[in-house]
Amino acid sequence: MADLSSLKIDDASRSGRPGGKFFRLFSASLGVLVLLAGGLFALWSRDPVVEVAAARPASSQEVETMLNASGYVTPRVRATVAAKITGRVTGVFFDEGMRVAEGQLLATLDDSDAKRALDAANADRNASQAAITDYQVQMRYAEIALHRTEELHDAQVQSQDALDIARTNLDSLKAKIALAKEQVDAATTRIAEAQQNVDNCTIRAPFTGIIVSKDAQVGEMVSPLSAGGGFTRTGIATIVDMNSNEIEVDVNEAYIARVQPGQRVTATLDAYPDWQIPSHVRTIIPTADRQKATVKVRISFDRLDPRILPDMGVKVAFLSADPASKKAGKQDPAPAARALIPKSAVREEDGASFVFAVRDGKVERRAVSLGRATAGEVEVIAGVNAGDELVVNGPPNLRDSQKVSARAQ
Repeated sequence: MADLSSLKIDDASRSGRPGGKFFRLFSASLGVLVLLAGGLFALWSRDPVVEVAAARPASSQEVETMLNASGYVTPRVRATVAAKITGRVTGVFFDEGMRVAEGQLLATLDDSDAKRALDAANADRNASQAAITDYQVQMRYAEIALHRTEELHDAQVQSQDALDIARTNLDSLKAKIALAKEQVDAATTRIAEAQQNVDNCTIRAPFTGIIVSKDAQVGEMVSPLSAGGGFTRTGIATIVDMNSNEIEVDVNEAYIARVQPGQRVTATLDAYPDWQIPSHVRTIIPTADRQKATVKVRISFDRLDPRILPDMGVKVAFLSADPASKKAGKQDPAPAARALIPKSAVREEDGASFVFAVRDGKVERRAVSLGRATAGEVEVIAGVNAGDELVVNGPPNLRDSQKVSARAQ
């Protein structure tokens, strides 16, 4: 019988050539390296994305801050709308934030009593007018009776007493007609008064503005005077004319001499610290607060913006033209700034400041000479012109003449 063990395959024949396994591993590793190199090359060759902002022109007239102060935005035209009479609210037709026009209906009060008084006044007038008509009919008969009595008296048929009675009746009717006419006038006056009371139950907007406070609801009692142990409202709504917003600040009386009407002011809202708002002094209130030793100053915005809201906190800087300071002894004024740029555009290396300007899809490294810094911006004396596009946000390893993909901030 044959030996089956001689039919097995040798291990050297099973694995093939000795270098086959090594070749396959080498090929797989080389493929992975090629893929990684291709990915890295694609990433390296892609243009970096940067955010740019344009340099703003600097003011041609240098200014310096004479005084700093803080205050609040205050509207000149602000009113709490109240009812002229005491009554119960039956309708409210507004909400906070709603813009209303002058004369627009805001709320109504219960006018049932006022309408009854109006109806009674109309009834009195109608009754007096009806009495006049009756008296006029009687007066015409009294005139006829007097004429007949006078003829009979002349013919000595009627006595003098009968003639006097006829004249008295006519005069009495004339007096009654005059009285009734006065009663009609009085009733007409009462009608006007009652109609005014009815009109007082309707509350309308006194001027065009925005509702900033809703002070009464349907069912509540309102009154022009505080009453009812605090359960009676004294106002319906508060309206503000946003076009009258201005700044009110308290200036220490020791520095009020530095403030003049029309003086230029830079305002910065606490809500928007990077937004400088050009303003000017409107008026200086001619009285001082003896408790705080301050004088109130009102400042108007050069241009209003919807972001400016009443009661916002604001900081102001009173500015003065630099040419005036030259008379005070400054013989070597600082060089004039050429542009204003965001602080985020400035980079430093070895103590030197520079920026990257974007031109024709490439960045240019420019050394800059900086001036005074303001809120969020810095003056550039040399190196940048107004209108230049500068990188404000981008990779830290940018190189001169490197291609970039720019987008506005």
